Order: sequence, then structure tokens, then C-alpha cells
Amino acid sequence: MNYTIDRMFPGAGIDDIDARTRAALAAAGFGVLTEIDVKATMKKKIDKDMPGYRILGACNPNMAWQAIGMEPKVGAMLPCNVIVRETDEGVEVSAVDPAVSMTGINNQELGDVAGQVRKMLQDVVSAI
Repeated sequence: MNYTIDRMFPGAGIDDIDARTRAALAAAGFGVLTEIDVKATMKKKIDKDMPGYRILGACNPNMAWQAIGMEPKVGAMLPCNVIVRETDEGVEVSAVDPAVSMTGINNQELGDVAGQVRKMLQDVVSAI
């Protein structure tokens, strides 16, 4: 089962794609609540080198409000993570598929909200 929404940018730089990703998220009403520079963290914590790898914790407040109202513990699965990472082929953006991640919660209304957020994230990834 595919659990991410992906797009590859051959020959692109990570800083450019990171900026474009943030702009596309903002245009769709998402804010970036958390940022993790995994490359820098791995170097600092365990002295390991790796290609650029950033995790952006994106949240659309209106959709989060709906989801939390339906399932108060759903916050354990928020925000929607978006990865921007360097590969041999270029820079790849991968957004979590919220419809897949919410299948573990038996709540049809929440599944409907997750489907709406999936469409929004598909549009974000396409707009980058």
C-alpha cells in the first residue's frame, strides 16, 4: 500500500524545492508547525552523513479542528508530514497520505475528512 503522495524534481536543489513546497503549502492553507533537518540531526547525534532530508510538519487548522472534534486523540497522528529529500535522481517531495494513515481509526466521518486533506495535499504536491 502506498502511503505517500510523491513527486520527483530531477536536477533540482533542495533549498529551491523546500521553498516551493512551503509556498504551495501556504497557498493551500497549511502552516508548517515543525521542521526537522534530519541530515543535521544525524550528523550531530551520531556523526553520520546523509543526503539532505527535511521533514516539514504541515497543518491546515480548519481540517485539524474538524478531525480533533471527531476524534480527540487524532492529534497523535498530526501534523501531516511532508518530506523534502535529496536522491540520486533529484529532490523528491513525499507527503503523507492522510486517508491511509487514518485507516487505523474506525470513524467514517474522520475518513471523509482525511480524504479531503489527501486531495489538498495532492494539489500541493502538484503545485510545487
